[in-house]
Amino acid sequence: MKGFASDNYAGVHPEVLTAIAEANDGHAVSYGEDPWTARAEELFRAHFGDAARSWLVFNGTGANVLAYRALCRPWQAVICSDTAHVHVDEAGAPERVAGTKLLTVATPDGKLTPELVDTQLQRVGDEHAPQPGLVSVTQSTELGTRYSVDELRALADHAHAHGLLLHIDGSRLSNAAAGLDVPLRAISTDIGADALSFGGTKNGLLGAEAVVMLHDGVGDGMAYLRKQTLQLASKQRFVAAQMIALLEGDLWRSSAAHANAMATRLADAMRGIPGVELTQRVEANAVFALVPPGVADELRRDFRFYTWDEATGEVRWMCSFDTTEDEVDAFAGAVERACGAAVGA
Repeated sequence: MKGFASDNYAGVHPEVLTAIAEANDGHAVSYGEDPWTARAEELFRAHFGDAARSWLVFNGTGANVLAYRALCRPWQAVICSDTAHVHVDEAGAPERVAGTKLLTVATPDGKLTPELVDTQLQRVGDEHAPQPGLVSVTQSTELGTRYSVDELRALADHAHAHGLLLHIDGSRLSNAAAGLDVPLRAISTDIGADALSFGGTKNGLLGAEAVVMLHDGVGDGMAYLRKQTLQLASKQRFVAAQMIALLEGDLWRSSAAHANAMATRLADAMRGIPGVELTQRVEANAVFALVPPGVADELRRDFRFYTWDEATGEVRWMCSFDTTEDEVDAFAGAVERACGAAVGA
């Protein structure tokens, strides 16, 4: 049974499965010395610029930890939102494994601003305090919102003016780019970002992500750090083949755009249901809402989804590349019936 819990619940896109099967032909040199990896690297340069250097990894947490290790000195810290995935959903891995303290900032919509970054720049030069070295933003955010091109550029300029780097946790970068109708580089390389964790798993791949250093002068030692961080695949052609399937044509955009459209359809249906209150703008493939007491538990008899905030009862509904209109409509109907029963009780 499909649900609305996470885009990680979705299967692998058929085109990606085909690419994996086609790569499974005979032997190939291991650890990335293969034609598939070379082609994937070409595609990352095509999407992110000639200076882009990419390293394929297994998962998003590994990508973020690896990026932080490469970008931060041992005494430096990372400024991020208090709802950022690196803070709330990676089991402390950035601090435990990368050794980088997170300086979190409260954000009502998951988005940092230059003014919010400034709140963590009060003790620069104080040897008793962790020194900010990196600003890390999530695009699209954990709350389903997205940064505009201008907002990202302002953050990059502000970070650089204070001697900081800008990293983008782009596990759903494709959703943001599709929603903004811009190329991937428009919300990464072109706004001045220094590094990117590029997501594939949430957009139809099977355990395939990448760390991309977007210009020269950042990310020295990545080859060694990737191995140390347990993210070097021996049979890397199978990871690379997935990225080729995603990036060589329009699959990254079409899959993300479909997931976004299904979230918009779901949000539109919810707006007419008494007792349902949308709590965030729907700008990617997530819908956040408050529902009457007892409704979430009733719905979970037939549908999987998560409660985002136990204190308020706020729920999160996610759509994926394979979510259908019929599934959205069926779920919306179930919400309407459950809310009707709760409100009328």
